[in-house]
Amino acid sequence: MVRSVLRARSVAFRNWREKPKGIGMTIELTIQVPDDLGRQLERFRQRLPEVLERGLRELIREDVGGLPDEAAIIELLTSAPGPEQVLAIQPSAALQARASDLLARNKAGELSAAEEYELERYLMLEHLVRLAKAHAYQQVADAP
Repeated sequence: MVRSVLRARSVAFRNWREKPKGIGMTIELTIQVPDDLGRQLERFRQRLPEVLERGLRELIREDVGGLPDEAAIIELLTSAPGPEQVLAIQPSAALQARASDLLARNKAGELSAAEEYELERYLMLEHLVRLAKAHAYQQVADAP
C-alpha cells in the first residue's frame, strides 16, 4: 500500500549543508512512498536532499556505464604493477577523443548531467594515473 509518508515534509535545497553546484533556487517536493520505504527514510528526514542527490548520481552512473579503458586501467593499477607497467599506461585514441570532446563542450557549458558525471570520472581516472605515475617515477629514480 502506498501512503503519503513524506507528504508534509519539504525537500528544499536551502536545507543542504552545501548548496549544490548550479542550483540557485529552492524546490519543494512532496512524494508518496510505500510504507516500508517511508519508515526507512524517516531516520534520514533531515538529509532527504542528500539522499535524493546520491540516488540521482547512482542513476546517472548507470546511464553512463563503464568508461572505455577504465576497467583495464583500474585492473592494472590494482594488480601491484611494476613501475615500468605504470609508466606505460596510455589512454586509447577513443578515450582521448571522448575526453577532449567533453572538455570542449564543458567549456562551452553544453554538457548534460550524465556527461558532466562522465567527465568527472575521466578526470578522476586521469588523476589516479598521474599519482601512480608520479610514484612510479620516484621508484625508478630511487632504484640503484
